[in-house]
Amino acid sequence: MGLPNIDWNALWRKTYADKQKPVRDPDFWDKRAPEFARHATASDYVGQFMAIMKPLPDWSVLDIGCAAGTLAVPLAPSVKSVTAMDPSTRMRELLKERCDRQGIDNIKIVDGKWEDDWDELGIGIHDVAIASRSLIVDDLRGAILKLQRHTSRRVYISTLVGDGPRDRKVVEAVGKKFCPGPDYIILINFLRQMGIFANLTFTCSDNEKCYSDVDDALNSMRWMVHGLTQTEENKLRNYLTKCLVRENGHWKLPYRRVVRWAIVWWDKNCVENP
Repeated sequence: MGLPNIDWNALWRKTYADKQKPVRDPDFWDKRAPEFARHATASDYVGQFMAIMKPLPDWSVLDIGCAAGTLAVPLAPSVKSVTAMDPSTRMRELLKERCDRQGIDNIKIVDGKWEDDWDELGIGIHDVAIASRSLIVDDLRGAILKLQRHTSRRVYISTLVGDGPRDRKVVEAVGKKFCPGPDYIILINFLRQMGIFANLTFTCSDNEKCYSDVDDALNSMRWMVHGLTQTEENKLRNYLTKCLVRENGHWKLPYRRVVRWAIVWWDKNCVENP
């Protein structure tokens, strides 16, 4: 079955070791919440994910790591209900504000994370579970088993492809080593070892952005460097000052990046060893 001599769970854990601590901290996401929410709303990722998912009106959906409602809000009109779970206080506040503003009443917001006891949180079983860009876990096996227990029909996961949304050149410009998270191929092989026959496709976004000035670019990119110090910020400012180019009244980086996310999904009845 698959590649039985490779411990894909251990490989996942090892790959995440260098970068996981900061992004697992709710304070990190509290600080990033407003900027993240603005970017998520403007991104074409949501439309591509929804086109792949094809939500049905009778679905109850569990959204793990929902952020400020990146998927929960656009899903709400198309499904019966959404349970939106996130450990970041600010993300949950922004989601509540969006629901109030748009008159959405079928989203239940829960303070919770992967490591919590979901039964104690009252999560229950949903028709569909989604972990959109939120599979930030040490124990991949435990996370998949938890998804299986709380899902009756289908699971959707989106995860990194290559470098993901972080720009390697930006990180290296401040003198830090770039440590990408685990690539989707680890997840696919691990699922096969578990007897899960998963589907795979990709979203694709041209990540070319325009900035009004160096400060605008710096503010947009500072999240890419965890724990950015003043010295590192100065290095990043110098890098941007040198490399940004003027085009049509805006500033851009002199190169284009294509960001892909792997969308992996499976039906509960397509599991070899349920």
